[in-house]
Amino acid sequence: MKKYGFLVIIVFLFCGCISVIEKAGRTLDGSASSEKKVSVYRAFKSKGEAEDMAVTVIKNKASEKSVLITIDKYPMMRLRCSMPDENGVFSLNALEYLSGSVQGWSEYSMEILGIGSLSFTETCVLKINSDIEQIQISSGRIQRYDTRITGAAALTSLRNRNERINATTAWMAAFDAPEKLKIKDIDDFDTFWKPVLFPELVSKKKRPEGWLIEGDVFVKNEDILWNTGYTGRMFLEDLSPVRNSGTMLRDWEETLSWIYLSYEWENIKEILSKKTVLQSVKK
Repeated sequence: MKKYGFLVIIVFLFCGCISVIEKAGRTLDGSASSEKKVSVYRAFKSKGEAEDMAVTVIKNKASEKSVLITIDKYPMMRLRCSMPDENGVFSLNALEYLSGSVQGWSEYSMEILGIGSLSFTETCVLKINSDIEQIQISSGRIQRYDTRITGAAALTSLRNRNERINATTAWMAAFDAPEKLKIKDIDDFDTFWKPVLFPELVSKKKRPEGWLIEGDVFVKNEDILWNTGYTGRMFLEDLSPVRNSGTMLRDWEETLSWIYLSYEWENIKEILSKKTVLQSVKK
């Protein structure tokens, strides 16, 4: 029965149903039922706001209220914040990530620092300072096929993966290619970057020019022959063993949305730094 339930979850993960992933993941610790929505406010890009997004006031079993901020374009992420004080000032406390692939799912809570202004009347007015600082992943869980990883083992794995992802996206940010400007969503991101990162896995016509030259040496890992010459020419020294070992590919296959989130982080901060007016909607 457990295997059947997990297969059902995997089907929904593959189909990209974030709400089902969320219910499947967050019921493990009771968080799905421990918090209740008090009020919901939404903003729409079609009405002139920066992005489709929501501010949700929630209450836990102790009747303590807090705020969740979500952006529709980044369904893998939500920001957990304090309620505003009498001056409308509030703090950002955590970035919560949850998403998956056909291999399973990953979930974590990362401590963050940031402040902004938030007021509630007939509408909700939100503005966050752009200098949001990511601190460290403080908790998380991993489901890999039929194996669930929790506690210290999960925390170590998630923190190590976060370091690798940040290093990879920092390299991406410095990569000079006009085609990067065409990346509008995660599908464009995958289309552009996969041939650059893993030319061995795409058709010859999609491979970067000069990916293979005479004298290149290949090494086999994860059942794939990696061109170490291409790795040395293209990647920073600390990323070379990550790619040649197949670890970069595992990160890509298991947590593409996490890599995209890291890649888009500066854009996310820019969106949140703009004054946004959200309208009250039914819970």
